[in-house]
Amino acid sequence: MKNPNRQFKDAIYEQFSRIGKAVSSPKRLEMLDLLCQGEKTVETLSKETGLTLANTSQHLQTLRAARLVDAEKEGLYVKYRLADEMVCEFFRTMRVLAENLLAEVDMIKRRFLEGREGMEPVNRDDLLRRVIEGGVTVLDVRPVDEYRTGHIPGALSVPLGHLKNLLSRLPKDQEIVAYCRGPYCVLAIQAVEMLREQGFEAIRLEDGIQDWRAMGLPVEIGD
Repeated sequence: MKNPNRQFKDAIYEQFSRIGKAVSSPKRLEMLDLLCQGEKTVETLSKETGLTLANTSQHLQTLRAARLVDAEKEGLYVKYRLADEMVCEFFRTMRVLAENLLAEVDMIKRRFLEGREGMEPVNRDDLLRRVIEGGVTVLDVRPVDEYRTGHIPGALSVPLGHLKNLLSRLPKDQEIVAYCRGPYCVLAIQAVEMLREQGFEAIRLEDGIQDWRAMGLPVEIGD
């Protein structure tokens, strides 16, 4: 028979491994990243991740079995949300760890952004100072529901799909800073490219709301 001390440790680490197994899929990691922005339906997650509804549901059930997400039915739809804010902190910590240890992460990012204007990282403190002083126009190009969940103070909600129709309302005498879900979200990249094509001075903010929270910077909720 196993030593009781050994049985205890084996049982504990077996439970810890449930989290590791649940986040061993790239698609499930992407889902956690998306759910850090706010609750979403299976249909929305399916569209965002490029998976079928069936595969999306299977991945969500795996995350739910590990107690990382919760679900609630609202009418005809099932909405998923993170089980705890610590799940988002865990995801961000894992992301930063990968950025620090895996050179491939930086290589993939640099290769993707190479030759694109306005994609240079913006200093967080400098941006905050410029926002407070009114020196820049900040656009949150995520969906409106994500903006309402939390956004940079003073940022305007301009979802990427609506940006083209709102260009005439944006100032051309101020620099425009666009941001979305974080360093690997392409919404802000597309927004900056569209703005620059129309003659605006636009740059991208790499950090998302979770990065701002982690740095202790202010976040506004609601409209």
